[in-house]
Amino acid sequence: MKKKQRKSEEDYPTTGHEWDGIREYDKPMPRWWLNTLYITIIWAIGYSIAYPAWPLLKEATPGLLGWSSRGDVAAEISRVNAQNAEIETKLLATPLENIAADADLSRFASAGGAAVFRTYCAQCHGEGAQGFKGYPNLQDDDWLWGGDIATLETTIRHGIRFEADDDTRFSEMPKFGEFMEHEEIASIANFVRSLSGKEHDEAAAAAGTELFADNCASCHGETGTGDREQGAPNLTDAIWLYGSKEDVIEKTITYSRAGVMPAWQGRITDAQIRQVAFYVHQLGGGE
Repeated sequence: MKKKQRKSEEDYPTTGHEWDGIREYDKPMPRWWLNTLYITIIWAIGYSIAYPAWPLLKEATPGLLGWSSRGDVAAEISRVNAQNAEIETKLLATPLENIAADADLSRFASAGGAAVFRTYCAQCHGEGAQGFKGYPNLQDDDWLWGGDIATLETTIRHGIRFEADDDTRFSEMPKFGEFMEHEEIASIANFVRSLSGKEHDEAAAAAGTELFADNCASCHGETGTGDREQGAPNLTDAIWLYGSKEDVIEKTITYSRAGVMPAWQGRITDAQIRQVAFYVHQLGGGE
């Protein structure tokens, strides 16, 4: 048999491009490369028919197989929920204060609560629950509404000043700047600083004593120790949500503070609410 003679470079046409004696030949694509291209085209068409592929106005084409990554995630969640169903039922039936006494239940509540906290709470309270300015530190013993586990569960469930929930915890500090002179507000601020042993103007604090008694004691108490029934903070300790500098306290008295925490009832399950209440309670600041 005669071997097919290999073409020389001179047998191929050129593209017409030439530079410094170097010509660009117009050679055909290698057969293996073309076959690979055709196979990938066929595979792509088959994939786009079988799986979600083409974006439409509201969703992508579903594909003949009906597969979706969301479906896989939902199936995995359902599988895990089924595995946890028994201990979750036990969690819901166990009084909150008794969870810690059951080792398995305690581990389940703590691990689940940590996951819920990192997902929904850490954005405001911090990854370690240390809080930020305007967002309470959940590791200390200073609680506006109380720090026992049942109280925490109620706060998480119904939120703070969350108007969409009829059972939300609600307190409102007046904006004293609307009817007090700045000198009077400064006097109260100095008196408040004196309650916690901070540097203050003695004369101004003395002038603020009666003003505090007339305007602030009904919520914060005559000695400034606060009232958890009203969510009124203790003004005699060293923990300040917005800061203890004189100008900051004056701003608080003048304009008030009204932070909002959402109610988590209806957003997460009852079991998750109990889990995160247990998790926060055992961080160290729970009572």
